[in-house]
Amino acid sequence: MNNTTQIKKNYRFIKLQKLVIVSILIGFLSAFLGIVLKNATEYYEAIFFHRATLNPVFFIVFPIFGLSIIFFLREYLFKKKENKGIKEIFESVNSKTKNLPSYKISSHFINGLLTVVSGGSTGIEVSTVVATATIGAVAQRKQNVFRQYKTELICAGVSAGITVLFSSPIAGILFSLEVISKKATRAFILTNIIAVTVASALVYLLHEKPLFSVHVTTWHLKAIPYFILLGVLAALHSVYLTRTVLFFKSQFSKIAEPHFKIIFGSLILCLSFTLFPQLYGEGYHSMKSLFLNPNDTTLTLSLGLTFVGIIVLKPIVTSTTLASGGDGGVFAPSLFIGAFLGLLLALLLNKYLDADVIPINFMIIGMAAVLSSSIHAPFTAIFLVCGLTNDYTLFLPILVVCLISKYTAKMIYPFTVYSYSPSIAK
Repeated sequence: MNNTTQIKKNYRFIKLQKLVIVSILIGFLSAFLGIVLKNATEYYEAIFFHRATLNPVFFIVFPIFGLSIIFFLREYLFKKKENKGIKEIFESVNSKTKNLPSYKISSHFINGLLTVVSGGSTGIEVSTVVATATIGAVAQRKQNVFRQYKTELICAGVSAGITVLFSSPIAGILFSLEVISKKATRAFILTNIIAVTVASALVYLLHEKPLFSVHVTTWHLKAIPYFILLGVLAALHSVYLTRTVLFFKSQFSKIAEPHFKIIFGSLILCLSFTLFPQLYGEGYHSMKSLFLNPNDTTLTLSLGLTFVGIIVLKPIVTSTTLASGGDGGVFAPSLFIGAFLGLLLALLLNKYLDADVIPINFMIIGMAAVLSSSIHAPFTAIFLVCGLTNDYTLFLPILVVCLISKYTAKMIYPFTVYSYSPSIAK
């Protein structure tokens, strides 16, 4: 072996070592940030929501307060730059010159927390994804040896963040692959597996539990036609969600004065929370209540109307939150809508068709189906929901329904809130 070959071999080995070390660091920092944001949001959202239920005037005060603080932080701390969510990641990975600036870590962390605890009807998932992607982007810029691994290291941060939010390392990697990278290089596989392994270890050490505690016993072949119906309904509603978000952002962009956006958006949120308090924040508190005993729920007229109102209004309050300056995306809203939609369909089938379906199964499958069709990432949705519930009993029907919902939604409207741009749509 000549000297040149040995030098090249040593260089590749050193580069591999550095890549492993930086992946461990990204995995730890991203996981730690995600855990802190998740727990802080859950804790303070519960306090704020309890306060608002005792005195409904806070349904007005909290959204105005949260959106106003976010506006002032953006104006005077975060360089007057709006957070554009996952589109910021796309812009970075698709460009050699554009990068995620380091302030995006604090920007998305603070704004995501403020948005949800003050009632913004979205979730912290996108805030976490962009913040952890920025960790990867910052690490990539530290040494020239990492320049060629920009996408891989950004995805490593994203995968670790998703892992801690949903207790599913597979969902973390699949989301990075399906939505961001679109290709699995050897460097992608190495960096992302290391990052999610570190994130999973931190989740285990800190005893982080799955978001929902459910007990699924079985599913029946006779329910397959109804599962397919749920997939189609989920696709239709995801298109409604996507179009509503895009419409509200377009309309609010025409309002020149930021404080008018905040006031108008807060009034819509206030009215919605007064009618349906379940719409406050990311909505996981309401979903946990649904999961307590859904199989024994009896459909009444008032309950049915409540479910319909929640399902129809959720995309509107989510869109209002984002258009008014709030931070977030469609992850939590999709899961929320899917749970209510699935339970409502199951109760209707049992009452009027004597279908004898299992409501909790429809809730879980509905969550995955709406998420799959909202972000066009069926495999992410499958493992994410299975990780959330810590149960894989429904894996096969979830797989079928997620594929149906995605391709049905794509036929109706080919864009997601992440992929849409006016230039492409023309």
